[in-house]
Amino acid sequence: MDEVELSAGTLQYTDTGGDGPVLVFLHGLLMDASLWDDVIADLRADHRCVAPTLPLGGHTVPVREGTDLSPRGQARLVAEFLERLDLTDVTLVGNDTGGALVQLLMAEGAARVGRVVLVACDAFDNFPPGLTGRTVVLTGKLPPSLFGAFMQQMRLKPVRRLPIAFGWLTKRGDPVVARWMKPVLTQPGIRRDAVRALRGIAADRRALVAAAEHFPRFDRPALVVWAEKDRVMPPEHGRRLADALPQGRHVEIADTYSLLPLDQPALLAQSIRKWGAP
Repeated sequence: MDEVELSAGTLQYTDTGGDGPVLVFLHGLLMDASLWDDVIADLRADHRCVAPTLPLGGHTVPVREGTDLSPRGQARLVAEFLERLDLTDVTLVGNDTGGALVQLLMAEGAARVGRVVLVACDAFDNFPPGLTGRTVVLTGKLPPSLFGAFMQQMRLKPVRRLPIAFGWLTKRGDPVVARWMKPVLTQPGIRRDAVRALRGIAADRRALVAAAEHFPRFDRPALVVWAEKDRVMPPEHGRRLADALPQGRHVEIADTYSLLPLDQPALLAQSIRKWGAP
């Protein structure tokens, strides 16, 4: 992975390079940039694909003390990342919490963003999302050491597959989920960052309700891709997002849970490519 120094410290990211249109992919809580590996493998043929690993608990390099890891702080970190790499007119793609960060950037103007793709993500008052999100954010009340002890259960596949864990987020991606858990299970600094990120969400539960008030003024193309029978991100929220955005377009994909990049990467990549074609 490549690395860039930001105000928060070292941020790792993948970058395919190339001269095609730039796609920047954002992941969710307790995940890393590998969420997008299969989608990027498809789209890199005609796009430059960039995927940062944000300090949301799946990262491996702790951030500096005092870094704001609230949702708005994370969104500002994404904006700083785009500026540091001098990326302009990007298509910003977010799934799960990553989609929440896209919405917060949209509300702030998103100067370097030309288009957005919201993929089965937190929206409106579903923040944190569903039983899964509420349970994970609740664990952020624990001190980092106890949070780490609690998370040790995630070593076990039957626990990871519970609805309060990743069971309703992905049908097919458990091997990837198991890898995502390693930093928070083994590194005290990552546990500290994860707890701060979780507490930041708990302290700003209305952030996406406020962001949605700005959507009618977002004058750029927006694609909303949702799981047809999502149990964590209500399908009606996908339709509502697309309706709220002046240039919104809505697509639903079957046989997938919320993490479409793991469950249906080919169909997701196809939707993005078809939408972005002249």
